[in-house]
Amino acid sequence: MRRHLSSLTLRGRAFLAAGATAVACAIGFGQPALTRVGVLVLSLPLLAALVVSRRKHDPTVARTVWPRLLRAGETARIDLTIASDRKRSDGALLVEDTLPYALGGRARFVLQGLGGAWERTVSYPVRSDIRGRYVVGPVVARLADPFGLVERRRPIGGTAQLTVTPRVVPLPSIPLAGGWQGAGEHRPQAFASGSAEDASVREYRRGDDLRRVHWRSSARIGELMVRREEQPWEAHATVLLDNRRLAHRGQGPASSLEAAVIAAASVAVHLEQHGYAVQLCTADGIGGGALGDPTLGAERALEHLAVLEMAHRATLDVAWSGEQARGGVVVAVLGGFLADDNAALRRIRHDAGAALALVLDVEQWSPSRAALGAAAAAPVTSLAWRATSLGPRDHLDAAWRELGRAPVRGGARR
Repeated sequence: MRRHLSSLTLRGRAFLAAGATAVACAIGFGQPALTRVGVLVLSLPLLAALVVSRRKHDPTVARTVWPRLLRAGETARIDLTIASDRKRSDGALLVEDTLPYALGGRARFVLQGLGGAWERTVSYPVRSDIRGRYVVGPVVARLADPFGLVERRRPIGGTAQLTVTPRVVPLPSIPLAGGWQGAGEHRPQAFASGSAEDASVREYRRGDDLRRVHWRSSARIGELMVRREEQPWEAHATVLLDNRRLAHRGQGPASSLEAAVIAAASVAVHLEQHGYAVQLCTADGIGGGALGDPTLGAERALEHLAVLEMAHRATLDVAWSGEQARGGVVVAVLGGFLADDNAALRRIRHDAGAALALVLDVEQWSPSRAALGAAAAAPVTSLAWRATSLGPRDHLDAAWRELGRAPVRGGARR
């Protein structure tokens, strides 16, 4: 009985209160006719709760999320196919899909004109400007009586995941030294297997210019292939993201870490579009699983960045440097410079063919502290890195272009 009463709507509770009041007044004033009215009003919500509770059949739900992986600011579509094979008519049904707040809260639909066996498909868009992995669902069906006295909510169907990767800023081309064994016209014309034409194309990736599609190779292979235009041969690059809590300021989407994540994602995509095999490293090193294979590329790096959190450590783990960075390009997105960073950055610079750094002026994310400006990159520049600073009001593409013009200062590599 308590469960049934908890499903009463405001109107149903008002009926209960009115019926109980009428019965009490009838007894107090000796009015038998008023007693009958009170009993009738009091019984209506109770009968409605009993009828709604006896409905045991729930519709089925099939969910499609497309795409399951999207970048912040893009829109995904969710399709819900709701069906029932009941012989009786369901009348109208109100359904809500449960969404995280970052995706927009709830999506509500009223399904009307439902006959015996029925099926309806509804769609709605979702969009998030905040990276993360979100759980969509379950669908909640709201069952009510015709008078609106009782409403029961039942979760039906399962859930699905939607991954929102960081926003990516298009970056201009800048000169990069190191990271390959040959490039341009110096690229070898023959390989162990395949022809030079095979080596000059690669699979189409989202964002590639359709004018670069190599139709002959696409027809032969059976999927879209694009030309490599002056791409480095066997080029490899490492994007290092400093995600240590001590090196960042601010909280949530407005923190310096979020700016660093956007910068790292943009650099990874930019380097892959220019033919580099991209490896993502964080303050915890390469790690295992998704980060263990350096050939997985920028798309997997974006998936990892979607759920990246701050690391509770004081130093950068650069055990990967000797094998992964040797002769390649390393682009570091650094937070505040800590005293113990000298040895780690010096080791990377020693192993890398080219070392570039975007150094966040994290004090600009802390209103109570004075900003350092260009001086934020000075400690990294003194270690023979090409470095430039990046503040919350700076444009990433402009900082990247400035990084391409930055000279190498400090001592020589050792």
